[in-house]
Formats: sequence, C-alpha cells, structure tokens
Amino acid sequence: MNSIVITGASAGIGAECARHFLDAGWRVGLLARRRDALEAVADGHPAARVLPCDVTDAAAVDAAFGAFCAERRLDVLFNNAGTFGRAALIDGLDPEEWRQIVEVNLTGMFLCARAAFARMRAQTPRGGRIINNGSISAHAPRPASVGYTATKHAITGLTKSLSLDGRDFDIACGQIDIGNARTALLDGVIATDPDNPPPTMDVAEVARTVLHMAKLPAEANMQFMTLMATRMPFVGRG
Repeated sequence: MNSIVITGASAGIGAECARHFLDAGWRVGLLARRRDALEAVADGHPAARVLPCDVTDAAAVDAAFGAFCAERRLDVLFNNAGTFGRAALIDGLDPEEWRQIVEVNLTGMFLCARAAFARMRAQTPRGGRIINNGSISAHAPRPASVGYTATKHAITGLTKSLSLDGRDFDIACGQIDIGNARTALLDGVIATDPDNPPPTMDVAEVARTVLHMAKLPAEANMQFMTLMATRMPFVGRG
C-alpha cells in the first residue's frame, strides 16, 4: 500500500485529495493545525493518520513526519498548505501580514519538503515524490495579491531546486498550478459578487490529477502541470 502525507488536509483541495487517496487505497497522513477538522475528513478510515501540526513550526513538522514514517515508508508528499492573506495593495499590507503569508506559503512548504526529503533519501528502497501546490498566480497574478503571488513564484523555484537536488536520491519533484477549483474558499469569493461569478471547475478534478501525478513510475515526473477552469482569462488577451 502506497503512502502519502497531505498538508493543509483539513479543508478545500487538501481535504478533497485526502478523501480521494483514501478511496484509492493509499495510506494517508492528514496534516494541518485543527485536529477536529482532520478527524472529520478522516472519518474513521483505518488508513488515515491524523497529524495535527502547524507547518511553520519546524519541530512540530519534524515530529509529525517522524510519527508517520515510524510506521511506514513515505512515497509522496503533497505540499499543499497555504494562505491567500488579505487582499490589499502593497502599501496597504501590514509587514506582519506579509510575514505570515511568507511563513505559511514558503517557509511551511520548505519545512515539509525538508522533512520529506530527509526521510525519502534515507529509507530503503530510497526515493519518493514531492508535489508542490503552486498556483496560476505563480505565472499571472490577481490584483491586490502581492504576498500570495510572490510566495507562489518562490514555490516554482523551490520545485526546480528540489527536482535538481533529488535526482541523485531518486526523489522526483513536480508542481501543480491550479486555477479556480470550486472550494468553500472560492464560494466565499463568489458570494461577494454573485452576479459576476468567475469560471470554476470541480475540485475533484484536482484530486484526480494529483493522484495521477503521485502514481507515475519512479522513472517519470510531471515537472509542471497547469489545471484550471476552461474559461479563466489566463492566456491571450483574456
């Protein structure tokens, strides 16, 4: 049975992926801050391991990965936890708000990738796969999203660096850039302007795509995948 740790697994894309992987017969480590929300997603599934953890806490991250990997090898990390932060122009974003976005979106992904990488290269047989959740904003930003956009561009650099450094240890790293998957978060955005809703897609499509990336054989890697609502204004004049 293959195993995966999914960060940000208590809601949205992370929760949908956790349920999808459990249904597909994987062992799943569900990692996020809220134990009650994680337990609701796990729903008593025998292959689910609830891992309450703040991804910005290095010691907590290492302990969570240690607990999961003490019982099984780690085949895949879906490095998904993130936050958009408050929409604001740069001079309206408090430096502390900026630091919080960077801590979750960049430092948190670094810490989780670090913990996974260390275990993947030490386990027998060695190797594994890290899938980072980027964003359409890693290529084209939304207005008033300076913190989110800057960190998602940084994740692309993290993906490339991990992909390069992982080669000698049979560790693949790829990135999925997602646009407008229908989650509770996006529903909240739609509710602010219900007469002009953005184009969306079913969040289940994300879970199916992440599972496809996770199931690739060791000799194959999907370096970058863009998955978005068809009518999103991403390319061309839009």
